[in-house]
Amino acid sequence: MNLDLTGKNALVCGSSRGIGKASAVELALLGANVTLLSRTEATLNAAVADLDTSKGQVHHIQVADLDDFEDYKTRIKNLCGDRDFHILINNTGGPPSGSVELAEAEAFVKAFQQHLIANQFLMQSVLPSMKSAKYGRIVNIVSTSVREPINNLGVSNTIRGAVGNWSKTLANEVGKYGVTVNNVLPGYTNTGRLKEIIEARSINGKSSEEVITGMQANVPVGRFAEPSEIASAVAFLASPAAAYINGTNITVDGGRTKSF
Repeated sequence: MNLDLTGKNALVCGSSRGIGKASAVELALLGANVTLLSRTEATLNAAVADLDTSKGQVHHIQVADLDDFEDYKTRIKNLCGDRDFHILINNTGGPPSGSVELAEAEAFVKAFQQHLIANQFLMQSVLPSMKSAKYGRIVNIVSTSVREPINNLGVSNTIRGAVGNWSKTLANEVGKYGVTVNNVLPGYTNTGRLKEIIEARSINGKSSEEVITGMQANVPVGRFAEPSEIASAVAFLASPAAAYINGTNITVDGGRTKSF
């Protein structure tokens, strides 16, 4: 199986911690030169120090904040003007918990921009170099809510579904260039995002321990995932071995999702 990414350049969003950082670690282990993208320089510098360089890889960081989208676009344009990318990992933290009924319109607008519009801009920035190289991998780290909406994540469910359809549409268009587009759908994973969900569910006298026990009871393997377990799927989809996997959702949730 060809998993070698030597000489490939990867741009990994939201990569200073959690699944994004774990994905960067795995891509570097396969030989890729990785550019870490996030909003905080200090955490990026700490993360890039953990990336493998045993194959001569050269890694970089890029500070950019989606809350200032015009500045974000300028920074990405400059980055892609200086460096070609063969791999793009789209990864952005989910919107806050809450019902659809009570969600403000502005929450949908912000989430749409930070997820779908940002993905679109990043894709358009890296696609020319992917076409030129006849090698491209776009992997979107989304959520199992693409298949089954999750209670009390109204805005997130809505936007994640839009990203899923965007991804499938794009995959149909760019496959002929040697570019694949796939989604990884993580289940409950030990990240800061999961802690937020647990806190949101710890109401009406329920302790966080009770919430965790209840959540894990719905996972056939009986536990939460580690970020590295999600990252393994991401790295595989970025590899030459996954060249014929295109336009699909890969669920990595320990079997929790009831649908196929």
